[in-house]
Amino acid sequence: MAAMSAADSVRLDRWLWAARFFKTRRQAVDAIKGGKVDVDGVRAKPARAVRIGQRLVIRKGPQTFEVHIDGLAEQRGPATEAQALYTETPDSISARERQREELRAASAAQPRPDHRPDRRDRQRLADFKRGDRD
Repeated sequence: MAAMSAADSVRLDRWLWAARFFKTRRQAVDAIKGGKVDVDGVRAKPARAVRIGQRLVIRKGPQTFEVHIDGLAEQRGPATEAQALYTETPDSISARERQREELRAASAAQPRPDHRPDRRDRQRLADFKRGDRD
């Protein structure tokens, strides 16, 4: 692969960006500094060098990814090359699928209105929120 690095290690923030876990390096740095990324079970810093074979735990919002590094890259490339840089553990995949199903079930259980509110409904709602109860 052309995106693979010849070096034996890469900065963690660069790897997360190249592997497409974050859209920008700034977002990767913020996530790392916020304690959302662990390398081999230890909280990391953005400049930490990662190597092939290490295990990362990445928390993005409600999702948690547990991956093993299979390749190194310093440049962001196509998504197919980015997916070749890591392997997600089966436990991580099943946990994310289970969470996705729970969210689907929760959103399906919420009642939905049968129509959009018209002008009168919006005015009544605004009055209610302001505390005007004629």
